[in-house]
Amino acid sequence: MLKIHQLNKSYPIGDSSLHVLKGINLNVEEGEMVAIMGSSGSGKSTLLNIIGMLDEADSGEYILDGLPIKNLTEKKAAVYRNKFLGFIFQSFNLINYKNAAENVALPLYYQGIKRKERQEQAMFHLGKVGLADWAKHLPKELSGGQKQRVAIARALAANPKLLLADEPTGALDTKTSHDIMAFIQQLNDEGKTILMVTHEEDIANMCKRIVRLKDGVIMEDVKVTQDRAENYV
Repeated sequence: MLKIHQLNKSYPIGDSSLHVLKGINLNVEEGEMVAIMGSSGSGKSTLLNIIGMLDEADSGEYILDGLPIKNLTEKKAAVYRNKFLGFIFQSFNLINYKNAAENVALPLYYQGIKRKERQEQAMFHLGKVGLADWAKHLPKELSGGQKQRVAIARALAANPKLLLADEPTGALDTKTSHDIMAFIQQLNDEGKTILMVTHEEDIANMCKRIVRLKDGVIMEDVKVTQDRAENYV
């Protein structure tokens, strides 16, 4: 599914540079649920941005679903993101003036899908996250947990190969976090591949594998016995 070999990334700082990722090797198989952990400055966000095609490595190899990801124009990167990836963010990233259904339908608009089918798909995915009755509500009328469910529905709408979650519970209280993780675990149980950045140990332990970064290097990559979120709900 995802193969990364000897990935390096530096950023210029004045006359020198900061080496953020130092020869990262990472394979993620279809159906895995992987947590990426590390303190601030460890390189986890940079790695996620490269995997998400929001940034590009200086050197190394990145292959997604058999396709080399390299030297992409912004237009091509956008096409690949829409085709392969679903994003879930800590801050939800919903469009404030669009209702829940319109937010969920947005990726389908960029895929050129007709309006009627977009609306049907949006309602299907809102139903899947238990928010069909909230389809016409604006983000300001939703709780934090509901906003994250809308964001998950939006991420699923285009049927991505890989879900990238960047601190998906970071803005939520403990109970809501466990509710959201129970749903994400259910998606993984159904076969969805999930890669999640988190700084919370309890959330990481709800994944099946933990990759720990420090100073741009993978220090640990272990499979773990998954804690089930529903046991906390």
